[in-house]
Amino acid sequence: MSDVSTALGVRLYPDLVELGGLASALALTATRLELDAGRVSAPEQGRSRFTCARLSSERGTVTVRLGSQARYFMVDLATDGGTRACGDTIDLDQVVRVAAAWREGISLADLTARFRFIDHVSADPVAETA
Repeated sequence: MSDVSTALGVRLYPDLVELGGLASALALTATRLELDAGRVSAPEQGRSRFTCARLSSERGTVTVRLGSQARYFMVDLATDGGTRACGDTIDLDQVVRVAAAWREGISLADLTARFRFIDHVSADPVAETA
């Protein structure tokens, strides 16, 4: 069994195993959807190189992690000031759409209205206009 198969679990994420991990899957999904979701990266070592990814832009970072007991994607949006919003979805396309919208400058209020799985968690008033 390959490192990626062991890290991801073929049963929950066969598509991600085939694509070489979460970061690769996000990059390919963004290309397929013709969206710019930011610069995609993953940790360089360990299991997390297959199960975690970051989509970075000037606006901040969207961090994506995988559920371990069930198939879902955990999404955290952050800026230098801290986490602004987070949520879970089973749809990888939606993860990429969130990252692209965030990168393009959508307000937090509009982001949470458009993507119902994202919750606003910041009490920072700057986050309302960012």
